[in-house]
Amino acid sequence: MTSAIDFFVSLGPIWSWLLLGALLLGLEMLVPGVHFIWFGVAAGLVALLVFVTGIPWGVQLIAFAALAAAFVYFMRGYAAPDRNKSDEPDLNVRGQQYVGRTVIIEESIAGGRGKVRVGDTMWSARGPDLPAGVAVKVTGVDGIVLVVAAV
Repeated sequence: MTSAIDFFVSLGPIWSWLLLGALLLGLEMLVPGVHFIWFGVAAGLVALLVFVTGIPWGVQLIAFAALAAAFVYFMRGYAAPDRNKSDEPDLNVRGQQYVGRTVIIEESIAGGRGKVRVGDTMWSARGPDLPAGVAVKVTGVDGIVLVVAAV
């Protein structure tokens, strides 16, 4: 551990911050999600700040912490999932796409359970007891089961 600290001290503050920033940006490529990029950018900015002003180590650490916290705070708010509205909100919720469609019962619904055909796919269905061949309307989805009602 002491040799690593001695190595960083021997590089000087600018190269130390640039190396730390490069390591954090490299780690970002290995870890899924956006976790380390903002810390790497903050380390790069501290290196630039040290180059321009020559501030001491204590102030450098405070600047790094403040910049990293500010980047994380603002970017989490900017990249929040509820900010990005999709024009296809049901794209990955396949059953939701069928709500409102009229489909035909393939296997009669008995005891509240049966099967309906949607396109070329058979779906489990829940609804009132009805014979095969009857048209029903999809009114909802419960997991992978379509909830249907008589038309």
